[in-house]
Amino acid sequence: MPTARRRRRLPDEVRRAVVRAVLCLSFTLVGIVVATLSSYADSWLMTPALMAMGVGVFGTMWCLLEILISRQVAAQRMRAPNSASPMAGSRAPAAPPRPRRPHQQYPPHQPPRPQQPYPPRPRPPQPPHQPPAGPPYPGGPAPRQAGLTTR
Repeated sequence: MPTARRRRRLPDEVRRAVVRAVLCLSFTLVGIVVATLSSYADSWLMTPALMAMGVGVFGTMWCLLEILISRQVAAQRMRAPNSASPMAGSRAPAAPPRPRRPHQQYPPHQPPRPQQPYPPRPRPPQPPHQPPAGPPYPGGPAPRQAGLTTR
């Protein structure tokens, strides 16, 4: 049974960005509920609630972008200096691969039989080529003769 790996803790700036995104999303959802209920009640609160909802959607998208950017910055900070790969040094090195057992063949291997060349197949005799006797179909044009023009 495999043991559960512990998840690494997110850096502080990423956690702060996630908290801001959750708060902004929750205020946006509250604005949606207020706008919906005020539209049912024909209340004057619908206009401010719709504006707050629009600002909340913009703020939520901004916070989601901030999460992505802060994660990239944190990954670059954990990167090993002068490393070729982007995530070198961010995790513990992997264990060396286990040696593989030799492949067992079942049934035991037998040497291949030598290839027997196939004898050449005799070709059937070809009749000699003869040009057609007349036009290709009755009433059709005759074959062209050398040096004659049709103009």
